[in-house]
Amino acid sequence: MLTDPTRPLYEVKAGLFKGLAHPIRIRILEVLSAQPEASVSELLADTALEASHLSQHLSVLRTNHLVVSERRGSLVFYRLAYPQVADLLHVARDLLGEMLETTHRHLSEQSR
Repeated sequence: MLTDPTRPLYEVKAGLFKGLAHPIRIRILEVLSAQPEASVSELLADTALEASHLSQHLSVLRTNHLVVSERRGSLVFYRLAYPQVADLLHVARDLLGEMLETTHRHLSEQSR
């Protein structure tokens, strides 16, 4: 996907957003944005998922180059692949806040 130089950039971007297109994956990225890394057991506790479901979501995030993993003994740790992922989540939060304010303002104006 990222290695195919003939793919248009908009298709590559769509693939990135597909990797983000699940609430659990967003939650995992938020957890990883708040700390340098987290073990699988920490992610399990934070998401309340079964191990197999967490593994599937982490696989999607790895495939889309959003996270990287490192095995240390019997533990696996995850971290964001790029600091810009945290920036992207922050921008999305700001955008959603502004959209909510705009919607609220429009509803207030309509109810008058």
